[in-house]
Amino acid sequence: MKSTTQPFRSLSPAVMRASTVVFNSLADFARRKERQPDGYSYGITGTPTARELEHRIAELEGGAHCVVTPSGQSALMTTVMGFVRGGDHLLISAACYGALKTFAQKWLANFNVEVELYAPAIGVEIEKRIRPNTRMICMESPGTVTMEMPDVPAVVAAAKRHNVMTMMDNTWASPLGFKPLEHGVDFSIEAATKFFGGHSDLLVGSISMNNSDYYTVLRETQSILGQQTSPDDCFLVMRGLETLKVRYAAQSVSTLRVAEYLEKHPLVEKVLFPALPSDAGHAIWKRDFSSSGCLFSLILKDAPEKAFNGFFDTLKHFAIGASWGGVHSLVAYYPAPLQANRPFPLTDRPVIRISIGLEDAGLLLDDLNAALEAFGRARSEQG
Repeated sequence: MKSTTQPFRSLSPAVMRASTVVFNSLADFARRKERQPDGYSYGITGTPTARELEHRIAELEGGAHCVVTPSGQSALMTTVMGFVRGGDHLLISAACYGALKTFAQKWLANFNVEVELYAPAIGVEIEKRIRPNTRMICMESPGTVTMEMPDVPAVVAAAKRHNVMTMMDNTWASPLGFKPLEHGVDFSIEAATKFFGGHSDLLVGSISMNNSDYYTVLRETQSILGQQTSPDDCFLVMRGLETLKVRYAAQSVSTLRVAEYLEKHPLVEKVLFPALPSDAGHAIWKRDFSSSGCLFSLILKDAPEKAFNGFFDTLKHFAIGASWGGVHSLVAYYPAPLQANRPFPLTDRPVIRISIGLEDAGLLLDDLNAALEAFGRARSEQG
């Protein structure tokens, strides 16, 4: 009797969990490492669920290859560890993610790597800092918290003249706003934790590239360092990617509206947001980027710490937290000493970073207005 059973089909990718990959023969087992970088030899380098996510991210980035890791921070460290060795010189933007700088200065420096921080808004001047032993330039555009805009194409051009690799943390813009690989950057890093996942409930990072040799090295580095990514988290990122474009577009519109309003508020000293014409990096942003995402920062009028407590304690619709990019709006606080003691400081004042979610923009503006009123009252009392 002929079976009438239909093959199972689903719109959702399968979640395949595995620590152990099994083999058909001893010969297959003995040659298991030959399956890399794309194949399956041990759970640490991923299952078909991870490969599917890597394929989707590579396509989004305009790249040929992708390696996913357990977090955005892990993606940064894995990239550096894959290529930088003792005796090398490593250039890192002073506005890069803090954990990358700490890793370089407290760990890599002890392994005889020469670590040098450079001014975040750099361009062709980067060439003066390149040495014969410079191995990699690490960028973030715009910079974490203070939002400086480097001239990425100029940095890449200088790096290529000296055969130096470039890596860029592109989480702020995502590939929807900027594609580093199309501008010649060797490695595009994303904290998929943020926009890709979109719901503040997972940790994943990604490294995208076009060079096949680099891809082979990074797959091996992933294996050696044990940077396995949970298949369940890979599934959640793929689900988040389904709504990325609509979330990103809506959040970008609301963010620009909120930033433009705050720029005119009498208690706001400066809005740090490259999409605003008043921002020092606006010309570069307008030239190279197609959108502005959901994240910007504020410098308020000079005030005592109590006034900042009043601002944050008044907020009802903004949560206080650091890992942005989800559907809920967040605020974070970076105190004055942290800014003043940073190499190439932009300010010696506290910085408030704001991530706009999918809530009604009018509701968020009311919340910020109330917080600024509380800030102003506390400032006056101390005045």
